[in-house]
Amino acid sequence: MLVLSTVVFGGVFGMKWFGNKAMNDYLNSMPPPAVTVASAAAKTMLWPNRLKAVGSLVAVNGADLTAEVDGVVSAIHFESGDTVKRGDLLLTLSAASEQGELKRLQAQAELAELNRTRKEQLYKGKSISKAELDTAEAETHVALAAVEAQKGRLAQKSVKAPFDGKLGIKRVNVGQYLGMGAAIVTLQKLDPINVDFSLPEHYLSALAPGLVVAVEVDAYPDQTFQGEILAIEPRVNPQTRNFDLRARLANPSQQLKPGLFATVAITLPGDNEVVVIPRSAVNYTSYGDSVFVIQQKPAAESGDVTPESKSEGAPEVELEVLQRFVSLGEARGDFIAVVSGLDAGAEVATTGLLKLRNKQTVVIDNSNAPKPELQPQPPAG
Repeated sequence: MLVLSTVVFGGVFGMKWFGNKAMNDYLNSMPPPAVTVASAAAKTMLWPNRLKAVGSLVAVNGADLTAEVDGVVSAIHFESGDTVKRGDLLLTLSAASEQGELKRLQAQAELAELNRTRKEQLYKGKSISKAELDTAEAETHVALAAVEAQKGRLAQKSVKAPFDGKLGIKRVNVGQYLGMGAAIVTLQKLDPINVDFSLPEHYLSALAPGLVVAVEVDAYPDQTFQGEILAIEPRVNPQTRNFDLRARLANPSQQLKPGLFATVAITLPGDNEVVVIPRSAVNYTSYGDSVFVIQQKPAAESGDVTPESKSEGAPEVELEVLQRFVSLGEARGDFIAVVSGLDAGAEVATTGLLKLRNKQTVVIDNSNAPKPELQPQPPAG
């Protein structure tokens, strides 16, 4: 009975083990299911030759207005956001004591002038010496100079617009004691407006004043503002090896404001021939950017399918993807330039990248593929 029990249970467990092994072998040999992807071919395009940089908008004239002397604000002649002309009176400080001092000095100057006139008559009658007349004339000049100096001090009690522009938010109130140098309001000239940016030194020979620039700002994402390079800094920064540039833009609607972050594109003569792919075809990772190139499976892996057997009703030729690392360049619209790692004509997967791995079997379905915004242009010649 022991022998019989051993044979029976041994046979049961042996059959179970054999069945599990056969099932595992079958599953291991079963090919993974194909992933459905959309595809696009790498194309050659002619892109206008241009450089890109980032910078900031700067007013042609801009200043935070302050008072030159201390005092109590007696009158404010503007409102926040006003547009002013050069010389417009903006603010007046209390100046009663300065006005009184001016009248005293003017009276002294009048007296000095009368004394000079009398001594001039006496000198003509030879009643006094030339030295006395010279002293009277000098006293007159001193008195007049004191009057002019006091007028200058009195003028410091008023703040006027130094140039045409738009005022910002008022920072003072009537009756407030205003210290010397305290901010009153900002004044900015908005039309035209400058944009300052920098580029690496190896672009220095390609740039010159007058080249056209296109500026984009985040505040108006659907608009592009045109201008031209105004000046190039005559020296290169020895720390960064960059050089500074300034471009000027027309701003009649005053949409652009100083301090805005700007993306600057400089158009250079000629075009560049580049290999481009859709941006959705790029797999961005921390260890490098890659694409999945679609290719036919080798004959040994796809069941030795030949064109003759395919024409006789054999299954379609199987496709797989091969991951390839690439160096990328500038992106424009829905396309991005490939500097190296991919040739024109190669077909790449544009959807389902997260499901793909090297040697993954794929099926192409382009029925729902989006239309790229930027259409390719054939290279010249």
